[in-house]
Amino acid sequence: MKEIKMFMMATCPHCRKALEMMDDIYSKNPGYKDIPLKKIDETKEPDYASKFDYYYVPTFYVGDDKMHEGVPTREAIEKVFEAAAS
Repeated sequence: MKEIKMFMMATCPHCRKALEMMDDIYSKNPGYKDIPLKKIDETKEPDYASKFDYYYVPTFYVGDDKMHEGVPTREAIEKVFEAAAS
């Protein structure tokens, strides 16, 4: 399993939607809860966030690979979890 890094902002409506989608994905795939997930709020950790190449939130990395950036879809987030699980 690889760690998922989720770059987000607490005030971002797309980030909140992504978190809701993740809750639904977890309920249908309980094994995904075992995948390490690091949520990075770029307003609280700007120095760390600036080390990564992205512009929009939410952005998901699996390991060192950017998997999704911007407006989330359930399909995109499922692909993130699938990549992290393999």
